[in-house]
Amino acid sequence: MSTLPLFTQPPRIDDHFHADGRVVLYPGDVNDFLASIPDESVKLVITSPPYNLGKDYEDRISIARYLEAQANVIGELVRVLRRDGSICWQVGNFVENGEVFPLDILYYPIFKRFNLYLRNRIIWHFGHGLHASRRFSGRYETILWFTKGKEYTFNLDAVRVPSKYPGKRHYKGPNLGKPSGNPLGKNPSDIWTVVAQDWESALWDIPNVKSNHPEKTEHPCQYPVELVERCVLALTDEDDWVLDPYAGVGSALIAALMHNRRAAGSEKEPAYVATARERLIAYFNGELKVRPMGKPVFQPTGNERIAQLPAEWQAVY
Repeated sequence: MSTLPLFTQPPRIDDHFHADGRVVLYPGDVNDFLASIPDESVKLVITSPPYNLGKDYEDRISIARYLEAQANVIGELVRVLRRDGSICWQVGNFVENGEVFPLDILYYPIFKRFNLYLRNRIIWHFGHGLHASRRFSGRYETILWFTKGKEYTFNLDAVRVPSKYPGKRHYKGPNLGKPSGNPLGKNPSDIWTVVAQDWESALWDIPNVKSNHPEKTEHPCQYPVELVERCVLALTDEDDWVLDPYAGVGSALIAALMHNRRAAGSEKEPAYVATARERLIAYFNGELKVRPMGKPVFQPTGNERIAQLPAEWQAVY
């Protein structure tokens, strides 16, 4: 899919929701924003909520109070979600005094309180993160994909990935000798990491946004646009509304607009609102740096330097 603007002219960035809008960035509290959105008007809610980790943009509160506050927001999200819509809730772990609390597990009963259906617990694996010395270093986060009803949008063909054996054929039965699988590729599965194989000599995944990522901003927990793209393509159709209640620096809004969806989000931190607006304007002008979907993280050239064992470590080996 093209990352170039799909508009004959850049739409305005509204700061309040209205049904005929194209992109909305509300600079304020999420609860105030959600109250302005009509019932069952949003096709996809996708977000990474504050993790209660004591970052600059959040207060550290008890885990119980944190979850109850989020339950109120989730109730409003369910109200604005269409009957054929989805919620993608991307979270990691809350760590306190060295103990890990998996937030997706703690969130699950809240979503079930609102009678949502869990379709996948997606593991987003990435190669780099914080190093640990008293436990194994964390290298994944999760996306809980819920639907509001039993009938929902799922465009699998839009997100297929290369097959491991694209020339494979049926070896028995009525389809003997015919190509097996799908000509568009395979289902990416519920582990979002390596999607190409050794035969291409490339490592493919969706890397998290670190210092050398082309999308990096000042936000400490920014997620990549391509992570949202897969959800947008699979779970919405063109012109649907995509909502991020914790919009941060606007990655979800950008992913929605890139594929001709409508985008709405709220963000209370003025600095992030300003950055999100700058990124949206850069996108409209065709100037935004975005990591393309499916780009290999590493592809050998044959000229790589071989790492040498430091002399100081010789005695250890």
